[in-house]
Amino acid sequence: MSIQYEDPTLAGSYDVVGSFPKSFGYGAEEQDLEENCSTSADKPRILLMGLRRSGKSSIQKVVFHKMSPNETLFLESTNKIYKDDISSSSFVNFQIWDFPGQVDFLDPTFDSEMIFKGTGALIFVIDAQDDYVEALERLHLTVSRAYKVNPDINFEVFIHKVDGLSDDHKIETQRDIHQRTNDELADANLEKLHLSLYLTSIYDHSIFEAFSKVVQKLLPQLPTLENLLNIFISHSGIEKAFLFDVVSKIYIATDSSPVDMQSYELCCDMIDVVIDVSCIYGLMQDGSGCAYDKESSAIIRLNNSTVLYLKEVTKFLALVCILREESFERKGLIEYNFHCFRKAIHEVFEVGNLPQGARSSSNNLTGLKYAGAHNGSAV
Repeated sequence: MSIQYEDPTLAGSYDVVGSFPKSFGYGAEEQDLEENCSTSADKPRILLMGLRRSGKSSIQKVVFHKMSPNETLFLESTNKIYKDDISSSSFVNFQIWDFPGQVDFLDPTFDSEMIFKGTGALIFVIDAQDDYVEALERLHLTVSRAYKVNPDINFEVFIHKVDGLSDDHKIETQRDIHQRTNDELADANLEKLHLSLYLTSIYDHSIFEAFSKVVQKLLPQLPTLENLLNIFISHSGIEKAFLFDVVSKIYIATDSSPVDMQSYELCCDMIDVVIDVSCIYGLMQDGSGCAYDKESSAIIRLNNSTVLYLKEVTKFLALVCILREESFERKGLIEYNFHCFRKAIHEVFEVGNLPQGARSSSNNLTGLKYAGAHNGSAV
């Protein structure tokens, strides 16, 4: 059954205990490629490709369907192309197409034009615990074919299942794959084709961070969102801020300071805690109500004088911040600046939904003022 966020009775409602039930998906259940293609033809496409048993379906299930990593051990191998409609927020609207490992690009029935023409990103998954010589050959064949059809595709390589490797082995594997792929592309006169490599595992947050980077490249609003976050943290005394899609825990934007993996994991865990507690204590006795709504907020004080601060931005998004305890003494200032930030985010949504001809007159986010963190005066 497809969950439609537009239905006011369902929007933001998670009615069982736990960090979002598995049934709370992003749209329709998996469907054959041939079904309902026309209804979603205009959505950006992310293709998941790789050899058999490389972990493609497990990635999709863990990130977008909240399956426990241990349960993916019982997933059957994909034997046909599956399509998943994903709507992770009001302006992130894309599809995940999961390809079986045995796809033959030389088969005349394989329509490269149809597959690659509307694709925003191609993710090729390599099993780092296996011999990856064959995987690199398939990677070269895949990206060269896709690049000829659509040179605007973002090519991403997930060096997957690295949880079983030592840190030195991870770095050496990434270096080796990077060197081999670049040499092959140079030999094929494809130097302009850029591959982004990520070390991933479904047993930690690395897969969520990697998918965050992939999704961000598909967002035309990303520079605006980053700029808003930079303004917000600079005037609020905040060290780091993430704009999260609450269900998937993908961060669609962050400020310009480097992302520390430990900080990202803390923020992800905070979202889990907030939703878990809200599902237990935030619902009515009959189970009605919303575990995440416009009143959702949380403050967690750590024992190292650090404060985690979460606020609802939209029914899809949450702002999660990391700041020092002394900076949080100006809570009223932070609340005011957040109000301005939230208003600006909603204006970004509205501009994104306007017809093309009406956008030019609404490009500037007007009427927004931030309070200065140092002197408390409006700027």
